Amino acid sequence: MDGVLTANNHHHRQAWAETARTVLGLHLSEHDLDTKVDGGRNPEIIERLTGVSPDAELAGRFEEAKEGRYRQLAAGALTEVAGLSRYLDELDVRGIPFSLVTSAGLTNVAFGMEQLGFGPRFGTRVTGEDVARGKPHPEPFLLGAARLGLAAADCLAHEDAVNGVRSAAGAGCRVVALTTTAPAAALLEAGASLAVPDFTGWAAWLA
Repeated sequence: MDGVLTANNHHHRQAWAETARTVLGLHLSEHDLDTKVDGGRNPEIIERLTGVSPDAELAGRFEEAKEGRYRQLAAGALTEVAGLSRYLDELDVRGIPFSLVTSAGLTNVAFGMEQLGFGPRFGTRVTGEDVARGKPHPEPFLLGAARLGLAAADCLAHEDAVNGVRSAAGAGCRVVALTTTAPAAALLEAGASLAVPDFTGWAAWLA
């Protein structure tokens, strides 16, 4: 969802920087924001930053503060990535099922769908609450494929973050990555087959 349906990563990074400072006492560098906070659930990202897995109390407090701040920043500011609606329409026309596979929790998913005007369009979903191991582990995409009744090797995945690409590629999906968050070279190195700026080139993927 984040960085794929909408180019909203700057809102998340601002919320991460502010909340890491106030809740964790961490002053994140640009390098931290570029390499450690994209792709994965908040407890896993906190462990990347600190080397220690947060307990349930800290994880919950951070989640509430950071995601609440994100929604404040993003409210009224989200637009879909170019070509997305046309692409989804074409999937529907061709009878190709699709699933949302996101590290976001249910509250942020509902917020994103409402802000983008998608409502229940993504009827099949995997959220952060559905998995024991988030990205870069392949579990989210394995579950997404299973919920579509497909093998992951028969699925095409779209990701924007290096850890997301690793998750999808590790599950066996072919990955067409979006350069809304990370540079093309990093996405290709992580396992993407192709890196593109948006969805306007969808015809080449479905040929």
